[in-house]
Amino acid sequence: GVSHVLTLALQELSLLCKRDVNGVGMLYDLLRSRWLQALLKIYECLQHYLGKRPAPVTLQAHVLSREVVELLREAPQSGEIKELRRLLHSPHFKAALLSAHDTVAQKDFEPTLPPLADNIPENEEAMRIVCLVKNNQPLGATIKRHEITGDITVARVIHGGLADRSGLLYAGDKLVEVNGVPVEGLEPEQVINIL
Repeated sequence: GVSHVLTLALQELSLLCKRDVNGVGMLYDLLRSRWLQALLKIYECLQHYLGKRPAPVTLQAHVLSREVVELLREAPQSGEIKELRRLLHSPHFKAALLSAHDTVAQKDFEPTLPPLADNIPENEEAMRIVCLVKNNQPLGATIKRHEITGDITVARVIHGGLADRSGLLYAGDKLVEVNGVPVEGLEPEQVINIL
């Protein structure tokens, strides 16, 4: 995988380092860095998971359950078959387990973003959708009203805070919406309460 390719690249770079080619030492150190190695391992694990993500055998387990009950009705009646029929008729099994299975099997839990318009002018500003989960910790950024435009903007990103660690917010970013609430016309203090 990616780790093998990285190992081969490191071997090649070690040969170039001995020849003292410009910038190769820095690149060699970068590729050997522990954080990059860890990031590549995470990437490989995610790729492995995506390749093996289980898919439901059927989207309608309750229909399959009814078919099995009908087949069991026609089968010779033994103690095991009676017990299986009783379980399949159980409201807990039908309402809870099969219903939960069908609900999960029929949904796509991947995040969906609205499509970008095809006719955006070249001079149009780009907009990013940022999702930060705070978990009772401060955002680590201050906001202010822009003196000229009146827009609510990020004034400062505090080093080590959630916004800084995420790498998603920058000083000068314009806030358009927070938690689904448009911020146009709001005071910075009102926006802080939404955050």
